[in-house]
Amino acid sequence: MKSRIARSSRARRVTLILMDVDGVLTDGRIRYADGGGEIKTFDARDGAGLVLARRAGLRTGLISGRGGPAVRRRAIELGLSEIHLRTKDKLAAYLGILKAGDLEDSQVCYIGDDLVDLPVLARAGLAVAVADAHAEVRRRVEFVTTARGGRGAVREVIDAVLQAQGRWDEVVGWFAGRDTDWGKDRPRGRRAAGRSPGRKVAGRRGRP
Repeated sequence: MKSRIARSSRARRVTLILMDVDGVLTDGRIRYADGGGEIKTFDARDGAGLVLARRAGLRTGLISGRGGPAVRRRAIELGLSEIHLRTKDKLAAYLGILKAGDLEDSQVCYIGDDLVDLPVLARAGLAVAVADAHAEVRRRVEFVTTARGGRGAVREVIDAVLQAQGRWDEVVGWFAGRDTDWGKDRPRGRRAAGRSPGRKVAGRRGRP
């Protein structure tokens, strides 16, 4: 059975999926190593979903008030096109992405979990809160995932967007033997193929 997001006309217009990090791509917990560095835990299902999204022609990215080597490394591994870390003003970063990419709000999905995400959620065409987001955030968005942050919520949204856009059978076919060329990126028109305004960092890409 399709989720409400998968049945939404808003999801059909999405070309860029943005998200917060702590509480969305992770479960929100922060651990410190003996040397003072932060330790982050990511869900492999979310990573696989982000790789699928990119290979289906969707752009993906992060807007986070925090940062750190672990987050940057994960973003590089997954080939995210927008990496905006230690951002003091998420809305300003979001508007900069729209301008540089010649995008409209209706083309963006944003996934958040806390009050600081509300300005972006209020603008994005497809605004989604994770299941364990702050109650006020859940109250103000149309869509809430069944999965918790850092526990498959991002994958849930990506799967639903691909279903809404009629791409799901194609994606499954990459693994079911109907498409032996599944590993190649699939450009999605001029905007998807254009230069990303996010910070570029060299590294290995495409590992879930």
